[in-house]
Amino acid sequence: MIRLYPSTMPFWVKWFFPKLTYRYPVEENRVYLTFDDGPEPDVTPWVLDVLKREQVKATFFCVGNRIEKYPDILKQIIAEGHQIGNHSYKHENGWRTPVVFYKNSIDKTEKLITRHITSSKFFRPPYGRITPKQIKLLKRANYKIIMWSVLSGDFYANLNPVQTLSYLKKHTRPGDIIVFHDSRKAFNNLKPILPAFIHHLKKEGLKLDKLY
Repeated sequence: MIRLYPSTMPFWVKWFFPKLTYRYPVEENRVYLTFDDGPEPDVTPWVLDVLKREQVKATFFCVGNRIEKYPDILKQIIAEGHQIGNHSYKHENGWRTPVVFYKNSIDKTEKLITRHITSSKFFRPPYGRITPKQIKLLKRANYKIIMWSVLSGDFYANLNPVQTLSYLKKHTRPGDIIVFHDSRKAFNNLKPILPAFIHHLKKEGLKLDKLY
């Protein structure tokens, strides 16, 4: 079976949900690496080592119950100058979660984050699944809902890293928000792809930065 990953964000999603953030300004000649689903022992520290070695910053969308389990890793992310985002408390699927429970999950995670930093109010819906009512409620609470423009697909076990890297190089442009995962499920793909991709972006003259 051929997986249709990595992929760019479908145009119809942007059409239905125009108030969400999919990209940043092109003029700044920057791209934005983001990592979902951590913190994860071994995996997140490995990512941090790569970023430190390459002297680039990124954004980590963290899951609340994993913050509770691994607060020292969250502290390391912050100490090394990266941005923290909210990825719900239990990685809830917005399409299957009532609005009030969904909002409570996000607020619970935000409280965990603000024990360590001033809130950024960045939120990424797990699986990218969110409803109009949830969007409305989160916008009222001043959350910045961050989607993406390029999805690496690193979570698929049968992904071909060589083909994936080629795709990422071909389709990444200034302003893109790119999704990776600092999870055990993605780690085997992340190890060969991430360092090579960063090297390519730097060679192209692009600055890698955290969300702001």
